Order: sequence, then C-alpha cells, then structure tokens
Amino acid sequence: MNVSYEWLRAFVPIDATPTQLRDLLTAHTAAVEGLVPLRSDLAPIVVARVAEVARHPDSDHLWVTKVDAGGELLEVICGAPNVTAGALYPFASVGTTMPNGMKIERRKIRGIVSNGMLCSARELGLGEDHQGILELNVTAAPGTPFLSVQPVGDVRLELDVGANRPDLLSHLGVAREITAITGRKWQLPDVPDLGQETAKPRRTDGKGTTAGIEVRVDAETKTRRYMGAVIQGVEIAPSPEWLVRRLEAVGVRSINNVVDATNYVLHELGQPVHAFDLQKIAGAVVVRLASPNERLTTLDGVSRTLPAGSIVIADADRAQAVAGVMGGQDSEVTNQTHDLFVEVASFDPKVTRVARRALGLSTDASYRFERGVDAELAPMAMDRVVRLITGLAGGSLADAPVDIVGQIPHGAEVTLRAKRVTQVLGADVPTDKSRAYLEGAGFEIVSKTDTELRVKVPSWRADVTGEIDLVEEVARFHGYDKLPVEIRPFRPTTTFDDPLWTVADRIREALVGLGMYEVRPMPFVHATKETHARVRNPLSENEAYLRQSLLETLTRRAEYNLSHRVGDVRIFEIGSAFARGKSAMPREQMRLGVLLMGRRRPPHFSEPQPPVIDEWDAKAVAEVAASVVHRGQRIELVPAGGGHVFWHVDVDGKRVGNVVRVALDAPVWAAPAFGIELILGDVDTAPPAERGKHSYIEEGRPATPPVSRYRALPTMPAAEIDLALLVPHGTNVADVERVIRSTAGDLLERLDLFDQYTGAGVDREHRSLAWRLTFRHPDRTLRDKEIEGRRNKILGVLEQELHVRQRST
Repeated sequence: MNVSYEWLRAFVPIDATPTQLRDLLTAHTAAVEGLVPLRSDLAPIVVARVAEVARHPDSDHLWVTKVDAGGELLEVICGAPNVTAGALYPFASVGTTMPNGMKIERRKIRGIVSNGMLCSARELGLGEDHQGILELNVTAAPGTPFLSVQPVGDVRLELDVGANRPDLLSHLGVAREITAITGRKWQLPDVPDLGQETAKPRRTDGKGTTAGIEVRVDAETKTRRYMGAVIQGVEIAPSPEWLVRRLEAVGVRSINNVVDATNYVLHELGQPVHAFDLQKIAGAVVVRLASPNERLTTLDGVSRTLPAGSIVIADADRAQAVAGVMGGQDSEVTNQTHDLFVEVASFDPKVTRVARRALGLSTDASYRFERGVDAELAPMAMDRVVRLITGLAGGSLADAPVDIVGQIPHGAEVTLRAKRVTQVLGADVPTDKSRAYLEGAGFEIVSKTDTELRVKVPSWRADVTGEIDLVEEVARFHGYDKLPVEIRPFRPTTTFDDPLWTVADRIREALVGLGMYEVRPMPFVHATKETHARVRNPLSENEAYLRQSLLETLTRRAEYNLSHRVGDVRIFEIGSAFARGKSAMPREQMRLGVLLMGRRRPPHFSEPQPPVIDEWDAKAVAEVAASVVHRGQRIELVPAGGGHVFWHVDVDGKRVGNVVRVALDAPVWAAPAFGIELILGDVDTAPPAERGKHSYIEEGRPATPPVSRYRALPTMPAAEIDLALLVPHGTNVADVERVIRSTAGDLLERLDLFDQYTGAGVDREHRSLAWRLTFRHPDRTLRDKEIEGRRNKILGVLEQELHVRQRST
C-alpha cells in the first residue's frame, strides 16, 4: 500500500518527519518497508546568494550576477527581472540535470560565460511561474541543499498491510491509526474545486431509481450495498495540478478529471468508485449474475468470457462491468462523455475473489473488495466523489443518489477485562488507558467499570471478534517495547503436553548429547502381506508396507552411508512401528531406534586408529536411553543367551526393548553394526478391546496418550435424557459412570456430569448428581420405548450395585 506523507498530514496535522512517522507506524500498526522521496530530481539544487548584480553590456534584459553557491563566486547570466543582490535563490551548477531533462552546461551568452543557472519555479517543476526566479525566504548558508530547507518534495511510504486489515488500504485508515497513536484528531482534507454537498440518498431494498434510471440488485449476488448517482453536463478535461501530484504520490497516473476523482476517493477513503458514460447505458443498471458464456470487453481491451457465478453490472441489454474487478470498454468515460452514472458499492469478498482469479485480473478495486470494503463507508464516498466531479468537471447532480442496502455485517460488542489484559501482556495497563487507546482507534465504549469495558467494534474492523483481539489492540498502541520480556511463573495453557512428546524430547536431547544424529525416514518398507500391514494407497509399490521395527529403516540408512564410503554411523529415530493386529487396523507404537557402527571416537594424532564400536557400547547407550524414558524405575539389561539379540531391556519386570546385532548388506571393510530398539508407548489407534494393553510409560500420567481419531459425522438424530441421582457420600463418581456405561450399551454416545447439589430436599447421607446421557443409533431414529427401557435398566442396576437411586422431584 502506497501512502503519501503530505496527504496524511492533510488528514492529521502531525509534526513528525517521514522517518519518524515510519517508525511510529512500524511500531504500532504495520511495517513500513520503504520511504521513497518523490522529488529526488531536485537533490542537486542548492541555495545560492546573489552577491552582485549588473546590467549585461550587450543586452537590455540580461543581468550579469556574482553568485555564492558555497565556494568561490561564480559569474552567472540571468534574464529574470526580479534578481536582487543579497537575496537567496535555488541554483543549478554546471553538470546538473534539471527535472525537464535539460542539462546545465557552461555557456557563453552575448560574450560572457555563464557558470550555472538561477532557477524559476517552473524550471524546478514547482509551478507555472517562469517570469522570475524563485526567491527563497529561508535562513540558510550558501551551498545548503535546496530540499533540506524547502520541503517541496513529498515522500511515499510503502506499507506492508496484512489481509486482515483492509481498513489500512486508504489514507483514512492510516490517519485513524495516527490518531490512536498520537491523540491528534483527523479530518477529511480540504481540497480546492469541491462542489456543493449532495442530496441525501434515498435508501431502499432491492431496487430504486435516480434521475429516471432504474437500479436493481439481485439478491443472489450477495451485494452488501449499492449506491448510484447521475451527474449531467460534465466536461472532460485534464486534472488540476494538485490532483495530478496527489495521485502521482501514490503511484497512480492521471487520466482525466472524472477518472482521477474516482481514483482520488479510492486512495483517500479506500472505497472503489466507478463512473459509466450514461449515454452508453441502455435504460437501467442491474447488478446480477453473469449469464452462461456471456462476454465482455474490459477496459484493458481484452474480450473475456465471464466465469459462472461472477457478478456483473449490466444495463437492459448486456454486461457493462465485472463487479468489483474492472469496468467495460463499451461504457468507458471518454472526451465525448457529458453525463455520468457513478457507482459506489460493497460486494461480497469471496464472490469477488472467485471472479478475479477466474479472469486472471488484479486491480486496485479488486484488491480491496477481496479483503472487505466497509459498507458503512459508501455514503461518505458517494458525497465525496460527486462533489469532486462537479467541482472539477462541472455539471450537476441530477437527482438524489439511490442507496440499495443488503446484508451489512455489523460490529460485535465485546467485553474487555483488565485482568485479562494483565494476564496476556504481563503488564498492568489501567482501564482508562485501554479506553483511550480503543476510542482513539474508533472503537465505541458502550459501558465501563473499574475492571472492564464493554466495547462496540467499528464497522471497518471486521477482524476484531473477541476479547483477545481487543487485548492485541491495547498491546500495539501501548507499545510492544513497553511489555516485559522476562518469563512469568504461570503456564500459558491448562493443557498438559502429550506424555510421548515429553519423553521424546528428553531422549532427543540425551542422544544428541552423546554425539548422535537424528533421522526421520518414512515408515514404509518392502515386505510381504504375510508379515506386514499393507498401505491401501502407497506412495510406491516398492515400499507399500508399514514397518514392524524402526531398525528396518535405520538399516537402509546405514547401507546408504556405506555405499558412499561412510562407515562411521551414529543415528537414531523416534517414530512409529506397526504390528499386525486382530482387526484391519494395525497397532501403532511409538519407539526409539538406534544404530551404531564404526569407530568409537574420531581419529586423533594421539590415537590414529580408535577402537570400533562393539555390543558393550550399544549396551551403554541402551542404559542411558532407558533411564531417560523410565526415570525412577528399575532398569535391567538381561542377557538373551545367544543369537543376534545380546540383551533384553526390562523395566520393573516388563520387557520394553532389545540390544541386537544388525545384519547389513555391507562391504568387507565395514565394521559390525549394533541396534537398540525401545518401546515408548502405544499410539491409541487400536480397537477398544485391545486399547491400552501395551504401554510402558509410567509417570503418574496416562500411559496411553489420547489422540484424535477420524469418525464420520452422524446422520441420525440424538436422543438425550437427564438422570438426577442420589449418590451416597462414600460412592465415587467414577463407579457410577462405570455402571451407567456398562448398562447403557453401545448406543450411549456421550455421558456428561453437569450438576451437583446438597441442601434442602437431600438428606445428609447423600448428594444429588445429575448426568446427561446422549444416545444415537447409526442407522435409524431411536424410539421412546427404547430410551425408556434403557433408563429403567440403568436405574435398576445402580440401585442394586451401588445403592444409588433416582432423585424424586
């Protein structure tokens, strides 16, 4: 987003330099990626003092001057009648290239050599006056750069605006931010040639008329707001200099006074505006969906087939524009245009994006519509553009604008608690200060107390939907540099880390500390369906099976290293192995696999040939890994008694792994390889009957960590019943729920404890607990008799086994 520094100052009277403003916006709003001086062509111009003035001996209109430009006096010929000894003027020395492209050279004029040029406003591109040189009313030493004492050059700020902040795609939006940061109020800039205030728009639903033109908006277009106005009697001409320069400051080329007025409002307010040549509109203006295979020649001269689902602005005969993207060539404003239909709208962002991508177009308008244009901005934009056009191009508003309003999103009301601000930011921000920040940014305070604010979100901030968003607003206006950086003694969340993740992190740190490298190969291997579980949609038929051991894939990694003549291998993996289960779904286990081979230490001059790794080195690594996984438990490495297995790893009598000799397809020079594999725990994808049987992590937390499993969305309705039970004080809730689940059967989908009560109506030996039971059949709707039968059965078993009975009302 390009923003003009001078344009912003017309909104907010700030004293900050462009550099200071850049730093303010970067710190509080959005990163300013660049500052671009727009009159860098005046950089060679300096301030010079005319020391002497005399008539040219061979001319009645030329002057011979002595000019001090910061060095020795230069003789300069000047033809301006207003040159005065002792005055300061802009001076271009020999070799300077002027804004118009002319290069200053040492020239002889009527027999006297001129060494430079004293400049007029026109020669500097600062105005049309060329009758006299530009006298400077400044205090500056000769030789001072002209731009440092005469702020004639605007500066362009290039903002990196996120997709969630479409309000910043305008000078108005950035001006609001400056107001919130500095406390200075903003107002619309005063511009010359502004016409009279427009008539109040006629608000309607669906359709309306203005100046005899019927305007209709079809509901299926999801258009939020559409305004139209007719201006008659305009005269197309070049734009005045102030408007040309303001558009050039943001990188927009001037076209004519009408089009420039629409572009001005786009960049000033962030509201796209389009003007149609009314003489080329057949009878009506209709906002509708494009017809199948409908074609339109857009303003870029390309004939396009309009995509299905796109919205067009059409007349009674054909499409004239793609809504929110680009206008059509047939209704383009030209030098022959005298009457206009001016459109100000707010289109649905999703529909605009689909059309823009299908057409392969991107415009300033579509960029804003895709991110969301504030529908409440339309009346202000319509008034602004009509007054600009009538002031610049003449003509008059033929009738009150029509204002067709659809579904306009409204800002939410959100509560901001002071304690929540303190908790998130780690700093105490007083409520009054939070209020000042939010009000400065346009938020309305509906109500307030000493501890919280009720805030209404403005229409242009659709990204603010919850309390945490308001906390972020307070943080950025307060200043991130003012927030503490030390770690506070509280957890950022009440959710504990998965036990397997915690154990894996500890193992990783320990083994890397031993000089090993972690690898992360894919868990697929070449095998047969008799021994391994096959993947239904394998990445490759050569590796279509799930591995049963991590050493299967670590072996392939070691052989790859050996094929590249690397014999020193110290690798490990923390990943999943899959055992064939009784059901179609294999049992998945998280394991640690280690493969060691080669020299025990790197060669050194004190030990040119270090010993190679043997099974005892592997045993030592296994002991370290097991102690990290099973802290505080009894770990034993039990000799296997022969074969390729050297030791079994037991923890409190449970077998959790092995230390083995690994068989490799290796060259003759390779050292023997040793492997370690430890079971860390089950990933709970097994059927309920097998679930939780093979976990080996014991630390007072669930041995089998919960995981999210895919389940199709139900299509049958649920049936809910509430049970209020009198439970003896000595009976555990878990026992009651166990009985309910076992008695309710497989149709019980959910069981929730939602109430506890003691007091009047409940005797001292009992407490009243209430559960909500949710039943659902996968294929049909449950009948009332089925639910009632299950309720009676549950109550009967509860009373028989736990002496729990239903509470009477």
